[in-house]
Order: sequence, then C-alpha cells, then structure tokens
Amino acid sequence: MTNPKEAAHKATGHTQRGQCSKRLSILDAAAEVFCREGFAGASIDEIAVEACVSRQTIYNHYREKETLFTAVVEDVMNRTNASLFSILATFPGTPGNLEDDLTAFAVRLTKNCLCNQDGKILRKLVQSEGERYPQLFEGWRKHGPGRIGTALAALFARLSHGGALQMDDFDLAARQFLALVNADLQMLMLFGESPTAEQLDNAARNAVHTFLRAYCAPAANPATRLPMRADSDPRRTGQA
Repeated sequence: MTNPKEAAHKATGHTQRGQCSKRLSILDAAAEVFCREGFAGASIDEIAVEACVSRQTIYNHYREKETLFTAVVEDVMNRTNASLFSILATFPGTPGNLEDDLTAFAVRLTKNCLCNQDGKILRKLVQSEGERYPQLFEGWRKHGPGRIGTALAALFARLSHGGALQMDDFDLAARQFLALVNADLQMLMLFGESPTAEQLDNAARNAVHTFLRAYCAPAANPATRLPMRADSDPRRTGQA
C-alpha cells in the first residue's frame, strides 16, 4: 500500500519538474521571438505559441513582457558565464610556449563563449535593444562582461608576477586582449555568420601575437624576441 506522504512527495516532484520544464520552454521560445521581432515587436501570444503553453501560463510565471525579457537575458547570461569560467580554468598558468598556449586559450574562448548560440543571442539582443531599453540589461552589465574582464585580469597578473609578462594595469590588459581577440571576427558576427575553425585560429593568432609584442617580458637574449609576422611585414607584401 502506498504511503500517503510518499505519494504526496512524488506528486510534488512531478509538479515541480513540470513547472521547470514549462519555464525552460518559455525562456527558449521567448529568446527566439525577441531576437526575431525585437522587444517592442514581440507579443506574449506569439511566445506562447512557440512554447506550446497558454498565454496565462506565461503571465503566471513572469507577470509582464519586461520581466520575461530580463529573465531571458539572465538565463542566457548564466549559461554563458558557466561556460566562460570552465574555459578560464584552462588558462595557461605555467605555459611552455606562451604564444601557442595563449592562442589555444583564445580559440577556446571565442568558440565556446562568443561565437556559440548563447553568445549570438546576447549579441543580438544587446545590439538591437540596448540603446532603447538600457534598463533591461542592468543585470547583464553588472554580472556579464565585467566578470570576464576581472577574472582575466587576475590571470594576467599571475603570469606577470611569474615573469612571463610585463604590465602595470591588468584590467586594461584584459580589455585589450578581449578586443584583439574579437577584432578579426566582428564583421562576421555582425552579420550572423559563424566563423570557421581556420578563421578562429587566425583571429586568435593575430590577437595573441599583437598582445605579446606589447606585454611580453623582455628576454635576456635579444634573439628570443617575438618576430614580426610575415603577413604584417611590409617588406613581405612588396611595400617600401
């Protein structure tokens, strides 16, 4: 015979799992509709159809469209941050070949955090709605980009204290590294294209090479200084 308490517990568990499943369906559908239609153009009715739930179910969970939009941003940001910190754990603390190790790290960062589906969603929402509705991105501004900069600055500080890099402002160096890593990919991502593996590798190598020319610690032997890349040397391209 089934214990009444056990039956109630199972029923509660099924209900909670069902509620969680509905929330996920609503958030996924809302992200798709907001990206496609924008905040002003998106309707709760359309999101309900996409999520296969009723209009009232959405209002029961999120009260209004603004609350739902901020929940979408927070949900995507949380997944992005989780991926980000797993990638930061692979940062080369004691690199054997600093340029190669930082390049591999940069490829992992762009591939898994900037160019993946969540990165595309956040970029689309910020680009299309950030100027008109800045209040909807307050949580993202506090807990999104700032966290990666702070974490990366601490990692560069460790390399600098170990003698591999020479820098005074670790936060500035972190921002510059991220800007360089994005430099060759911005136009592709602006038009929603997905970079190829070769493009990711080239962008990372260009970024790291430039970064290290600014911050690599002076070598005791001048022969160990980083050479100029062939494609950036004017003499290699026939220029005087």
